[in-house]
Amino acid sequence: MNKRKLFITHNIAEDLVHKIENIIPGWEVISGKDRMTWQQHGNEAEVIAGWTNTLTEPCLRDDSKLRWVQTWSAGVNSLPLESFHSRNIQVTSANGVHAYPISETIFALMLGLTRKIHAYVKNQQTKTWHHSDLKLEMHQKTIGIIGVGEIGKETAKIAKAFGMTILGVRHSGKTEEFVDEMHKPDQLASVLPRCDYVVVTLPLTKDTYHFFGTEQFNQMKPSAFFINIGRGEVVVERELIAALHSGQLAGAGLDVFETEPLDEASPLWGFENVIITPHTSGSTEYYDERVIENIFIPNLKQYINGESPTINVVDFTKGY
Repeated sequence: MNKRKLFITHNIAEDLVHKIENIIPGWEVISGKDRMTWQQHGNEAEVIAGWTNTLTEPCLRDDSKLRWVQTWSAGVNSLPLESFHSRNIQVTSANGVHAYPISETIFALMLGLTRKIHAYVKNQQTKTWHHSDLKLEMHQKTIGIIGVGEIGKETAKIAKAFGMTILGVRHSGKTEEFVDEMHKPDQLASVLPRCDYVVVTLPLTKDTYHFFGTEQFNQMKPSAFFINIGRGEVVVERELIAALHSGQLAGAGLDVFETEPLDEASPLWGFENVIITPHTSGSTEYYDERVIENIFIPNLKQYINGESPTINVVDFTKGY
């Protein structure tokens, strides 16, 4: 009788592999980034932790045994969700893994722009002693968090330490601890004019594609900073560039872009009031550990008991 198979498409620590093997004795656990292994046994995988497009063909064939995919990212927009849905393949995401590192990046960008750290780093490279017109403070200001999930909640918690007023926007409009006011997306126009910082943590869905453009930037204060760590396609990038060029925005901290890597010809590279990071805001030394121990293993224990996983289950109708 053939063994049931589980794929882990990342190189993870051996102790994490052993923890998984101990839960499913008798299964064959295949771990690592060897694509030849995936292609050879792709249609035999019942569970996959970490999706890659290389698996699309073998895992979506009629003879595929795939029943559940655990992603390695919070975003699932790059997955063949419609095919998974039609084949009754459950998907769980890595939502929540990024709350600490991304909230830290958000505040690094906000503080960097506010306290001119990026300007001083450039000055240091040329041994230039210059004030750089430093004057702004972040304390007591207003932050708008557009998309209050796990990252947004942690960001709101930290913002309270700065005495900030926190305005949240989420699909449900449900209230949240540390968020002073919660609004729904159709109330965005009343939120943006009040914000000194607008932080976008939205996933990419059909509803959030190009959610921010000229109309939204014009609703913001010219003194406001725009931070995007969600997905690049949530923003009309050329219209963001125009807003920065015209002075409609005070500056931006950007970790995600419509096309990645960001083209060398992009004007965004040249703005003095823009800080760019290469889609690394979620990077952390604890990433694999959190995906496996906090999400995948609890879900796996439910799965082998004949139950459906319950942590971070993707809603196919919402796209996240």
